[in-house]
Order: sequence, then C-alpha cells, then structure tokens
Amino acid sequence: MNNNNRIITGLDIGTTKICVIVGQMTDNGKIQILGMGKADSFGVMRGVVANIDKTVEAIKLAVQEAQEKSGVEIHDVYVGIAGQHIKSLQHRDIFTRNDAENEISMDDIDQMVLNMHKLVLPPGDRIIHVLPQEFIVDGEQGIKDPIGMSGVRLEANFHIITGQIAAAKNIFKCVEKAGLKVIDLVLEPLASSESVLSEEEKEAGVALVDIGGGTTDIAIFQDGIIRHTAVIPLGGNIITEDIKEGCMIMKNQAEILKIKFGSALATETEDNEIISITGLKGREPKEIKVENLARIIQARMEEILEHVYYEIKLSGHHKKLIGGIVITGGGAQLKHLVQLASYITGMDARIGYPTEHISKSKVEDIRHPMYATAVGLILKGCDDRNFRNFEIPTENINPKQEVKNVVPENMMNNNVMQNNAVEVAVENEMQEQESETPEQDRKNAKPGWLKSMLTNTKKWFEEDDVSDFK
Repeated sequence: MNNNNRIITGLDIGTTKICVIVGQMTDNGKIQILGMGKADSFGVMRGVVANIDKTVEAIKLAVQEAQEKSGVEIHDVYVGIAGQHIKSLQHRDIFTRNDAENEISMDDIDQMVLNMHKLVLPPGDRIIHVLPQEFIVDGEQGIKDPIGMSGVRLEANFHIITGQIAAAKNIFKCVEKAGLKVIDLVLEPLASSESVLSEEEKEAGVALVDIGGGTTDIAIFQDGIIRHTAVIPLGGNIITEDIKEGCMIMKNQAEILKIKFGSALATETEDNEIISITGLKGREPKEIKVENLARIIQARMEEILEHVYYEIKLSGHHKKLIGGIVITGGGAQLKHLVQLASYITGMDARIGYPTEHISKSKVEDIRHPMYATAVGLILKGCDDRNFRNFEIPTENINPKQEVKNVVPENMMNNNVMQNNAVEVAVENEMQEQESETPEQDRKNAKPGWLKSMLTNTKKWFEEDDVSDFK
C-alpha cells in the first residue's frame, strides 16, 4: 500500500476467475476504481489452489491487465482466502490490567488478540482472523468499544476463523511467484460483506450469501457483530456440470445457457420456449426446452440454499435476522433467485451490489455482484485498524526478528502456538547474547552445552540402532 496516495490492490483468487482491482480512497470516503484486470482461473478448485503454475500464470495476466488500465505499478496486494477447510469457533479471554488509573487503550485489545493466537489448534491449522465481538469491563456487559473506559478486569468474546496452513502457504507461493507481496489474507465473505452490506443491515441482523464458482460463503451479522461464518463446497460450477450432463451438451455451451436463459424457478418459464444449440460436426442442432433447463438449475439451487439455511439455523440467529438474506457473487445473476431464496428460507432476500462505497468510475463492470469480494478487499485495505500481520501484530515483534520468518515458516510446523512463541523468545535472547563479551558468552553457554548433549545422545541411539541390524 502506498501511504502517499493510498493506492490499494485487491486480488481475488476464485475458482472461475482471478480478479485484480486497483483502487484509491477519495476525500469523501468513497473508493475510486483506477483499473481492473481479470483472467480465467484453471488452477483453483473449490477455492483452493490445485495447480501452482496455472494459478501463477493467471495472476500475472490479471495483474498485467490491471497495470495497463490503471497506469499503476502493482507490488503488494490484499488476497482473499476461501475453501471448505475454513472453520470458525468462539472463545473468551480475560485480561487483568495492572494500571487501573489509565484508560483502556488499543494496546490492551491487541494483547488480548495476541493471546487468542496462542490457542491450541488441530495439527495443520492456523488462525486467519481474530474478531472481537463484545467486551465486558468490570462486569459491565454489552460493550462494543471499550477504548477510553476505565477498568481493571477486561473480558471479551472472540470469533476466531481458522484455515489449513497448506492452503494458505500455496496462496503465498502463487502470489510471490507472480512477483507480488501479500500484505494480508482476508476471509472472502468478510471482504464481500464490507462492500455489499450497510452498517444498518449489520445492526439489524443479516446473512450474507456469496455464491461463487466453487464455493458458497456465508457470513452472519447481528447487532453489528459477526456471529457466524461458513463455507459450503457447492457453487455455480456444479450447476453447469448438471446442465452439461442433463442436456448432453458441451461445458461452455452449458455455461452460456445458464447465464442467458437460466432460471431458478421452473414455474416462471414459458412452456413452449425452446433453445436450439449447434451440434457437433456433421450432427443436427440440439433442441432444449427452457423449462427442463430451469428444472435442472432449480434442483441444484434448492440444495445449495438448504445448506445455507442449515448454517443460518446453526448460528442460532435465524429468528433474529431482520435484514434477511443478501445474495452476491457470480451466482447472484441467476434469474428468480431472490424468489427461490425467500421460498426456501422464509426470509426476505435481495441481490447485493458493491455500489455503495464506489464513486463514479470508467470501469462500469465493477458494479456487478461477482466483483464484491475484490472491492471488499480494497475496503479492508483502507481500514487502518485492519492493517495487521497474519498472526502477531508487528508492534509486538522484536525488530531484529523479521515478520516473514515468524509467520510463514513457523506456521508450517505442527506445533502449537505456544511453542512458536517460545522459539521466537529463545532466538531473541540468543541475538542479545551475541553483543556480550567473550567471557560472558562462556558463562552463558548453557544452550550450547545442552545442544551438544542432545546431539551426542542422538548419535549414541543411532549407533545402537545400526548395531542391532548387524
């Protein structure tokens, strides 16, 4: 991010497309889109990178197009992450302040967030986001922002989002091989909610449903607080596959049929409407009834929406969502989808467009629901409070220890967060010892002695193991 003109780039690595958007914050708080580039995605399956080389090539093409249209050289990006491996959990932390005279500051909240990063997770998982929900100051509940208040005992409920280390690592690899630097990873439904939902809707209670090509992302808000997140491994591509199999046509033809003539309700189509499709070489054209096409689409969309409704009920807020459901993403362009969603869930529904935070721009395509995630990534980048590193805030790290050595490499280990913190502390102590005199080094040589003892012990065991096989 360029601090002078605040130019921010969002990179949406999706199953069907890879989109790069360059934006700039204006004086009136709106986002001015400077340029956009997109490329077909062939190396991503259900939101997860499956082919590194193909994904890198697609990122390069999208970045090149965005640079040409915007006239801005892109170096660093905010990247969205999704996939079935994304999980969420609730946790509570208690923090006792030593100085009751001073007001509660952002440092106190950062310390609580840092404590959440030390939670024990299943092997192979890492924390992506730690989102404070509500605070309790000296027994006083329902506080959303405790900064500036006085108190000794600070409690908070956190919504923690986790994902697989391997999936995050593959995203890092793709972006770095494309010659870019990742500023932050952002969960895609959170990014979409920034661009599509209003603060009023979040306060009233709303469920955001982002229907992509490979996944359907869900984010539920109540009282202005995120309450639940989920990722369903079903999206628009599976509808295309159903049309391909049901109508016996090519996949590209099925995609065109879905976009141009597809409907989520078979009852809303004409009985006698027929579509003629060019047959293969030497074969007659194939005729398909629009009603049959709609029946195929409706069956799959009902399944997706039933999964969505299950997740909404699982959150425990399905009776409190006054704002209903907001549908966005590429799947939102399907006809009569709002009516079907209202019928399945019994809740009000609307299509979410990323227009509220965008100023007038030459790039008119940006107002389509499929670009909600990319626009949301730019909005996330404009929020200074969200400018955090992936696991540990920068201000809590010793300057001698680079961030890139703390997060990506350590997070690849299957050890718990506490072990990672101990390793960083030991490295910092060893660095401080390097500046001491040789006599002091000899006095403080316990780590070296312990290491040599462990090495000799390992050598003895290895020799015994070899001798057993002789």
